[in-house]
Order: sequence, then structure tokens, then C-alpha cells
Amino acid sequence: MMLNVDTLLIGDCEHLASDIASKMHSFISPRSTIAVERAVLRLAGISGAREQYPLVNIVADSIGKEIFRHGVAFSLVNAIAATGKNAQTLAEQVADERLDLDSFPIAPEEKRRVIADELRKAGLERIERQRQRRQNALQQFGERPTPWRYVIVASGNIFEDIDQALAAVGQGADIIAVIRSTAQSLMDYVPEGATTEGFGGTYATQENFRIMRDALDELSKRLGRYVRLTNYASGLCMPEMAMLGALERLDMMLSDSMYGILFRDINMQRTLVDQHFARRIQALAGIIINTGEDNYLTTDDAFNAAHTVLASQFINRAFAHRSGLPDRQIGLGHAFEMNPLQESGLLLEIADALLSRTCFPNCPLKYMPPTRHVTGDIFQAHVMNALFNLTSVATMQHIHLVGMPTEGVHTPFMQDRAIALKSVEYITHYAKGISDEFLIREDGIINQRGRTVLQAARDLLSDINETGMFESIEQGQFANIKRNRNGGKGLEGVFVKSDRYLSLLPDDYGK
Repeated sequence: MMLNVDTLLIGDCEHLASDIASKMHSFISPRSTIAVERAVLRLAGISGAREQYPLVNIVADSIGKEIFRHGVAFSLVNAIAATGKNAQTLAEQVADERLDLDSFPIAPEEKRRVIADELRKAGLERIERQRQRRQNALQQFGERPTPWRYVIVASGNIFEDIDQALAAVGQGADIIAVIRSTAQSLMDYVPEGATTEGFGGTYATQENFRIMRDALDELSKRLGRYVRLTNYASGLCMPEMAMLGALERLDMMLSDSMYGILFRDINMQRTLVDQHFARRIQALAGIIINTGEDNYLTTDDAFNAAHTVLASQFINRAFAHRSGLPDRQIGLGHAFEMNPLQESGLLLEIADALLSRTCFPNCPLKYMPPTRHVTGDIFQAHVMNALFNLTSVATMQHIHLVGMPTEGVHTPFMQDRAIALKSVEYITHYAKGISDEFLIREDGIINQRGRTVLQAARDLLSDINETGMFESIEQGQFANIKRNRNGGKGLEGVFVKSDRYLSLLPDDYGK
């Protein structure tokens, strides 16, 4: 099954999105944020906490505002040059109030360069080793063909999450997503250590990443197939989360250029600068990002707003390319969210899903199940998810988030996942090859829908390109949500880099 849409129109969308991202990059490039700088400290090898407050926060907070504009790497390199101590030791002494990073003289430029190169090399080698471990595991164990079955665990206790994850994999899951504790995205620090008391999810910490990764690696060996791990790189700590995901070998991370702006009221300037750095790290780590366009249809109508999803996918992809991510690592999100009372709704869902596949043939699309119109009637929800499963198979989706019959009732039990995964297995097997057996009528509902949505997306992208990204978000062009460029959370953490700004990432990476 293939849509017959104007490929020149797709090209127009790509060019417009690229222009939008390019204009925004002129804003992003000269800026950094407090979260980016803490991520740099983590790349330099600093970890740990004092009374649950991370050392990277303590070090970043200790640097004076004007010196901070040079980047934390600048202060760190000067301290290493003056003392000969490593980054972790310096951080511990700052935390113990035995050392002031602002007190050291500026080292000669050549010496700063040598020390920065050493820190950069050591940090990037840690990331590369984890990337290579993933490649080795994939070669050794292999993985099942797509669509990969993606399920969530969200007990609040990392050790209970492991039990649920192992059960889900045994029932057929290919990807385990550990949902974060409610409102962690609004915390401007990353908790430390293993956690057991999250609400609505489990706190994302480096230790929790490591524990779950180890458990899934052991299971991969037993089953003879690689199991992927997912968590979040969003919120006020987006760059740090990306860094921790790279260091602990997460395979996928939820990483959207606008989700935090729209759905968590995080300042748009902060979010757009943070997402660029986070995705640079994810590109280096081989992490597949998952974007969040599916969320638009939880606040806006799927029939009327499908073009905003498509336009955002083009923009998200353009931003990702700017950060160095190839298409194979860009998991663009969309969702099966048409009102079940909509006449011919299934044909419209097929059209929308096929349109994303047509526009982004090399991206591992992430397809989300119905949620907005799921009422708590578990039998109706199971039927809706079955149609979603069929649409996913027919339109060749790549990452398939398994819909739960108890959506909107409670966090899924093991038996809920078992029922849902059984439905996916049945339909994936039973409908195999369906996309090769049917032709879409030239003048039928599916083709007409695809053309209409594509044209509307192109028009929206043209408006955004002319109006500007910030202005378009302020006008509520996405998800029918309006945000102010100077409002929301985290704007105080954004700053313009000085001429002396020092980075620990390759200078030419992601430009």
C-alpha cells in the first residue's frame, strides 16, 4: 500500500523545515544553559552527590556569573592546570568548600587546549565503548524484525520495574521504557542512586539506568535476542539525561524539540538550546530518539490537526539533522487518535500513518496507540488497540508502542501487558504481508486525505518560516497550546557564550 502524493510537495516541506531550523540555529549556536554545562561536567567524569545534591550542580553553582559565560570546562581546565588534580577530586573539594574554581589564574592557551583535549577524548571514549557494546550485542544476539514491541514499566520502584520488565520481555516485548516519576521533568537536578519511591513512574537516575541495563543484558543472553532500553531526555535536565543515557547505554530516549515547551511549560529558549546539545550526544552514542508529536493529538483533534503533527515531524527531523543525527536514529512520533465515532476513521488513520511513512521512509517511526478516546471500558479499548495494531502492520511502522486495555484506568499490571502483547503477536503474524496485497484507489478516501494533510502541512511550514518559530509557538500553532518566549520555567538558566567559551564536544560536530 502506497500513497500517491506529490513528491515535490514533500521536498518543499523538507526545505521549509530546514530553513526554520537554520534560522533557529543562529539563535541556538551562541548560547548555552546551566543544564548543558552540568552535562559537560558529567562528560568530564564528575559524578556523585552530597546529601542527595549532585556534585555537578554544586560545581556549576559555585562559578561566578561572568566566568560561567566561558563555560564550566574553562574553569575546570584552569583548575586542573594549576593543581594537577582530576575533575572528580576537584568537584569533591568544591563541595567540601576546600576549593574555589574561580580562584585560579588562566592557564596558557596551549596548556588549556591539551587538558581540554584529554578530557574530551576520555569522555567520548566512554560513550564510544558503550556504542560498540551495543553493536557487539546486536551482532551476537540479533533482534526481531520490526515492528518492535515497545512497552512501559512504571511502578516507582526500580527493582519492581525489573520484575515487570523481565515478565514483559518474556511475553514478547522488544523495548522496555521506564517511565519517569511524575514531574521529574521540572526538577533542575538529577537524583542520585537507586530509587524505590517514585509516583506514576520511577526516578530517572544514572544508577537506575545501570541497574535496568544490566538486567536486560542478562535476559538478552538467555533469550538470544537483544532487548532495547528507553528513558527520557526531556525537561530541565534534558542534556544531562542524554549524557547519562549515553554513558549507561540506553538504546532510545524520548527527545523532542518542543514537548517540554508545550506540555511542561519549560521556557522555549531553554528547551531549544538544550535539545541541540542533547541530540549531539545522542548522535555520538547511537541512541534512537523518539519525538513527541503523538501528544499533540491528546489536546487537539486528530482529524483537524493531523497537519500540525506532520509539520512538527519535518521540523523535529531538521533540528535532529542539525545535531548530527542520521535518519536511522530519528524515531518520529505519531498516533492512532481519531475519534472512534468518526465515519471511515480507520481509512483516515491508515492515510495519516502512511503519510508519515511516505514522507520519512528511512526513519524508524514510533507509532502510539489510542489514549484520548479510551474511556475505561477495557473491552472497547482492546478492540481499538486491535485496529491500531492492524494499521501499524499495514503501514509498516517501526516502533510500536503496545496499547493497554486498561489505559486511563491504572498503571498496567503484568496481565494487562500479556493480553496486549498477545493481540500484537496475533495481528502481526496473521496480517503479515497485507501491505503488499492491496492498492489504494487513486481518488479514494486514503489518497485524498494524504494529499489534503500534506498540503496543509506545507502551508503551515510556510507560515512558520515567514512568521518565525518563537512567534508560531506563541500563537498556538502546535497542539493548540500557546507559550510565551520569555515565560515558563528555566529561562534564567540560558546565557550567551563569551568569546573564550570552551566546549568538550568536537568543535565541528552538529553545526
